[in-house]
Amino acid sequence: MADEKILIVGAGRMAQAIIKGLKQAGFTNVLVGNNGNVERLEEVESRFGVNSTEQWQNHVSDQNIIILAMPPEAHDEVLAELSEVVEKQLILTVAAGIDVSYMQERLPEGTPVSWLMPNTAAAKGQSMTLFALGEHVNDQHEYYIEKILFSIGQFKKLTETQMHALTPITGSGPAFIYRMADNLIKEAQKSGISEVTAKQLIAQMIKGSAEMLTSDLKCPQDLMDEVASPGGVTERGLQVFEKYHFDEMMREVIEACLERAELDE
Repeated sequence: MADEKILIVGAGRMAQAIIKGLKQAGFTNVLVGNNGNVERLEEVESRFGVNSTEQWQNHVSDQNIIILAMPPEAHDEVLAELSEVVEKQLILTVAAGIDVSYMQERLPEGTPVSWLMPNTAAAKGQSMTLFALGEHVNDQHEYYIEKILFSIGQFKKLTETQMHALTPITGSGPAFIYRMADNLIKEAQKSGISEVTAKQLIAQMIKGSAEMLTSDLKCPQDLMDEVASPGGVTERGLQVFEKYHFDEMMREVIEACLERAELDE
């Protein structure tokens, strides 16, 4: 069992996904606080069997790890409050754009920090989480960071710069897959099947395709070639992707995400 005391500031969807993972991983001392949404705290306390507080600032000194699970715009105020009470506890954030440099500039010298970027699949324990470490993170800190991340899926340690570049792919990417899935579901329904059945078919197709990418040594182009016989149905469909410059569109999608992220920095 993990006896480290963890304070989570925030009680939204990502916070709840992390809490669920922590409980399943054996972390028993989890305290949740937010900025006054008592109803949300009561819901989280009841659902996950954790303690909650309306005054998280009063509990910082008694914690080992603090996870900030709130929007980027809330961080300046929270980091200012933390800087008054933190005593070299490990501080983690899951907010886009709030990198280790940003936190280190706003917290006392020597504070260990880490920037985590999970995606919404964390709710199913299937996140692909990127993380970067601050200057003062030691081996023990990293061990607990990885233990926390393992509880919500897979993870990869990167540099701060790499995380900024990859967040639109691993963080925003699921929304792009869902956009494609929505169109495929609607097309499948035209055959007369229900929306539920169509969703099941498309979800399993995407899951199977992802499994092929994960387990197969072949690159995506090889996998496409296996599906698309010369002159066949799939090849005809792929020609439409070429006609409408799908690859260029995807590059522009990622560039748009990066440009928007830079506005928040």
